[in-house]
Amino acid sequence: MRKQALISVSDKTGVVDFARELVALGYHILSTGGTARLLTQEGVPCQEVADYTGFPEMLDGRVKTLNPKIHAGILARRPVAEHMAALKEHHIDPIDIICVNLYPFEQTIAKPDCTFEDAIENIDIGGPTMIRAAAKNHESVAVIVNPTDYASVIAEIKATGEVSAKTRFELAKKVFAHTARYDGMITNYLTSLDENNERTRFPQVLTRQWEKVQDMRYGENPHQEAAFYRESNVAPGLLAGYE
Repeated sequence: MRKQALISVSDKTGVVDFARELVALGYHILSTGGTARLLTQEGVPCQEVADYTGFPEMLDGRVKTLNPKIHAGILARRPVAEHMAALKEHHIDPIDIICVNLYPFEQTIAKPDCTFEDAIENIDIGGPTMIRAAAKNHESVAVIVNPTDYASVIAEIKATGEVSAKTRFELAKKVFAHTARYDGMITNYLTSLDENNERTRFPQVLTRQWEKVQDMRYGENPHQEAAFYRESNVAPGLLAGYE
């Protein structure tokens, strides 16, 4: 059974080299849209998802990967014989690596000329669906949402022949943190709109994400435990961004 990776990214930093390394390691690459065009231009062999599923992209690209042939390949549990038999019956190959990052919603709404329509079109649907599916099935699938993880994943495959269970679990955690923050940004934006879809200063729902920096020696009282957290993705120059 061939090893397979699906690559579909908005942030294309390092993706060509990552895909090229995967091909050299024996992976068959599935891809979509602009990512597939870039890989092809750079001489990296890949197969368009539409050719693999037998179903074309439609609705101005809103439906690309939302297909049972993709999601069964991601969600099938390799140790479960019935799952693997179902894949074989329907001529579906498992997908071992998902490399996806999401439409740039945050950057889009930060533009002064961003319209409501622009914002809505940059709410990713297929991307979160794939990465959440892969993270749920991290016992079998490695999922990468950040280009900074490309090198370590490749190094691990070269060293051991696979992405370890420990690494797959760590990558899965990153996915759910990533999608939580992404959905939080969408919530903040939509609940800040008035009846004319104009942005107001204060959203009705405000969602923020915090990352642990360190454990503290004790809490408010000596017998209590405590930890120090910092808001994720703090803008440069703010006090919270300093060590």
